[in-house]
Amino acid sequence: MTQTPTAHTSAQDQARARISVPAQHPMVTVLGSGDSLLRVIEKAFPAADIHVRGNEISAVGDPAEVALVQRVFDEMMLVLRTGQPMTEDAVERSIAMLKASQEGTSDGPETPAEVLTQNILSSRGRTIRPKTLNQKRYVDAIDKHTIVFGIGPAGTGKTYLAMAKAVQALQSKQVNRIILTRPAVEAGERLGFLPGTLYEKIDPYLRPLYDALHDMLDPDSIPRLMAAGTIEVAPLAYMRGRTLNDAFIILDEAQNTSPEQMKMFLTRLGFESKIVITGDVTQVDLPGGTKSGLRQVQEILEGVEDVHFSRLTSQDVVRHKLVGRIVDAYEKYDSHQGTGRPDAKGSKGK
Repeated sequence: MTQTPTAHTSAQDQARARISVPAQHPMVTVLGSGDSLLRVIEKAFPAADIHVRGNEISAVGDPAEVALVQRVFDEMMLVLRTGQPMTEDAVERSIAMLKASQEGTSDGPETPAEVLTQNILSSRGRTIRPKTLNQKRYVDAIDKHTIVFGIGPAGTGKTYLAMAKAVQALQSKQVNRIILTRPAVEAGERLGFLPGTLYEKIDPYLRPLYDALHDMLDPDSIPRLMAAGTIEVAPLAYMRGRTLNDAFIILDEAQNTSPEQMKMFLTRLGFESKIVITGDVTQVDLPGGTKSGLRQVQEILEGVEDVHFSRLTSQDVVRHKLVGRIVDAYEKYDSHQGTGRPDAKGSKGK
């Protein structure tokens, strides 16, 4: 993409930028179907007047906004060059990152293109990538550290990205097996009151892990891999007394572990293994008075070498936009009600 340096009109204190889109990129990939991507940019920068003529985009207006508009299109072109399409969500996240960088509130040098083009795993025609800066840093931390905690609200990709990294590690022969586990405690339900055998009772609690596996592997291969012990999905209680070597181990819903269970799980770590622990400390379903092991472990292991805590927020929610707003609304409500530590008195900060 070629562009003219931003020119300033001193009389009106305005800036002007011109961006030429190379012929190999159809304008619909830059502007979106029905100009949907262009509308996202125009809404984000109301002080800049954006026009399109042929393969040339021009922006006139507030100097700071015009400079950002130019950077947004630069980043979009870098992403499009990799063959990855831009979406409204990706444009919105790119704009948020660039604004944070300009305002000095960003805490790193990563660019939107670096975040959006980092491939983790390709499966059945789709590629799994981080979609936010914190997600990219979480994925990078999994590469660099032996034990990583992914802590954040629902919909931030904590478990999904960890499982993608696990499958990647298995396929590249970095590990010989994947072990997925969860504590069998959920939202006011207790296993003893559910119908069926023990396996039938436990299975619903592990179902989200199976669902994610089906997104990442050929479904026909999963029973074979499980029968061979290459992939194991089991409740946390089944980990006791074991040493897990040469494995990628994921503990999901870790906010529902007791301190004793968390210590038990962490000490299962064997040679050539990696552990990722995910959870949301605002969604504790433990019986009244039981402290969350995930909340406590942050106080114990923060700063320990080769242990990393990745913290995601409502800004990293990659589900429906309303999910992020719901998370924020609950956090605001909890702070007003004084329930910011839901397990302190056995109450549920939901």
